[in-house]
Amino acid sequence: MESVGIAEVAALAGVSAATVSRALRGIPGVAAPTRAAVQAAADQLGYVPSPSASSLSTGRTGAIGILAPWLSRWFFAAAIEGVQETLHHASYDLLLYPAGSGVVSGVGSVDVRMLHKRVDGVVALNVPVGIDSLTEFRIPVVTIGGSYSDLAAVAIDDRIVGRTATEHLLGLGHRTISFLGRDPDRVYGFTSADDRMAGYQQAFLAAGITPNPQLVETTGFSISAGATGLQRQWALAQAGAIPFPTAIVAVSDEVAMGVLYAAGRLGLSVPGDLSVVGVDNHDMAYLFNLTTVSQPVRNQGKLAARMLLELISDPGQPPRRMVLPSELLIRGTTGPPRH
Repeated sequence: MESVGIAEVAALAGVSAATVSRALRGIPGVAAPTRAAVQAAADQLGYVPSPSASSLSTGRTGAIGILAPWLSRWFFAAAIEGVQETLHHASYDLLLYPAGSGVVSGVGSVDVRMLHKRVDGVVALNVPVGIDSLTEFRIPVVTIGGSYSDLAAVAIDDRIVGRTATEHLLGLGHRTISFLGRDPDRVYGFTSADDRMAGYQQAFLAAGITPNPQLVETTGFSISAGATGLQRQWALAQAGAIPFPTAIVAVSDEVAMGVLYAAGRLGLSVPGDLSVVGVDNHDMAYLFNLTTVSQPVRNQGKLAARMLLELISDPGQPPRRMVLPSELLIRGTTGPPRH
């Protein structure tokens, strides 16, 4: 069977070959009816774009790099799903670069040589500081999460997240509230945990209460660390070193799940003995009836991918930062403290 070329698709759709290329790659600047007509013509003729031909004609690789410190944690997996959904329709391949791949060459640095001439752009998920060095190679970059200057970004306001969770507990009457937890990897420049802790502290100060620094635990974002953090606070309280909290602000839903597991092991009822608030609205949060501050993770991925396509199409446009709203979802793990 003779292969169909871009010229045949252009003739059937009544547009130029350049428009066909832009339409099928999802590049901005093509009207929706034109894009639909091109796709219909391509489907009718069975046309499949050649990545190598596109690369030769456009000087682009047809690939997008994704930098992520971890791939196993829910936030990163969900964000990548959103990125993939958008870029799939634009006929881009995704190249994953986890922190252990050699892209991250040291504390606070990114080895951009691994990406040069391999990708047309990069989506960076809460990556270490130093990612802005990619701009030296004129590689468009959009970040998801965290606070990084002079780069295009899609994020939530993590200070508002921490404050919202804490204000909810204060409003229920809690005063002894722990924050689990600070990020042991913050030396790499990750900002989300510290920003959420700052929001936690702001809520106390706004209520005229001085937060107790002994009620802040370093946990990171894993389920096991959440369980360990609560067990550590229990042991300190049993020794008389700290008051045992009546409520927990967990830095993520996964940490909150660990807290719920440890609470059950310790014989604590939730929310009778201990109220718990998480962050994310993890896919499994509803199974735990978990009160959480929800963030649109997959939508952040979709928006970041669209923003990156715009930067690839028009590299001269200034980077912009899009801050999405978060939302408190009240479920069954929070209630008033027992007196």
